[in-house]
Amino acid sequence: MNIKILTDSTCDLPKPILDACGIDLTPLTVVKDGAEFKDGITITPAEIFAHVAAGGALCSTSAVSVGEYQDIFAAYTEKYDGILQICIGSGFSASYQNACLAAQDYENVRVIDSQNLTVGQGFLALKAYELAKQADSLDALAAQVQDLAGKVETSFVVDKLDYLAKGGRCSSVAALGANLLSLKPCIELIGNKLTVGKKYRGNLTKCLTAYIRDRLADRDDIDTSCVFLVKTVVPEESYQAVKDAIQTYGHFEQVQEATAGCTISCHCGPGTLGIIFLRK
Repeated sequence: MNIKILTDSTCDLPKPILDACGIDLTPLTVVKDGAEFKDGITITPAEIFAHVAAGGALCSTSAVSVGEYQDIFAAYTEKYDGILQICIGSGFSASYQNACLAAQDYENVRVIDSQNLTVGQGFLALKAYELAKQADSLDALAAQVQDLAGKVETSFVVDKLDYLAKGGRCSSVAALGANLLSLKPCIELIGNKLTVGKKYRGNLTKCLTAYIRDRLADRDDIDTSCVFLVKTVVPEESYQAVKDAIQTYGHFEQVQEATAGCTISCHCGPGTLGIIFLRK
């Protein structure tokens, strides 16, 4: 079967990987000072950070609309035997629900709830691309990819809670206390929701290397074929320490690096770093 893989722009996969796999993006909308921009097309994370650093209000994001999905599906549906749309988790955006509504008009479109975001969603797109080569049917492929969603392990550490506080995801008092105490929480994705895990204390490099050790050391349930390291803006010293720690504790065949796009940047801010992999 000739199957096209589409995924929301929140997948944060590097462009060379997207191009090599022929995966196309369905862009979310970023709202800055009331103006709308297309994620990764007409606005970048650097522009978001500069805007906030200059005193601007925090940017927000909105889902891909039903109409936008309909237009996108219409552009592909006659060219391919099937289309598989992989969406940001339904716990974080209405994109999945909107894609399902749009897909009702197309017999050869299936929609996946990644139950994830950033490269956790991207992992499923890459797996879908590989599985599509051997797929006997679009429904079988969709079932395989949906089953994999529960095996993706996504977590990240946030340097400061300012962005989360401004976005209403934690209180300003909690953010102030965490910043004063140099606390850097690990945010874990569990059951289509973000939860706060272990809180690290100290400078960013120390916290990030401890986080990598805690996520990878002494585990036998990790698929070691590939891990993604994803970040917003992190000092080079800290980033290199993280890569060294992954080599020490992870023993992965591939370590892929990615830069978080506008959605993660809007809500978590600079100094955010995470690792994402599959469990066996």
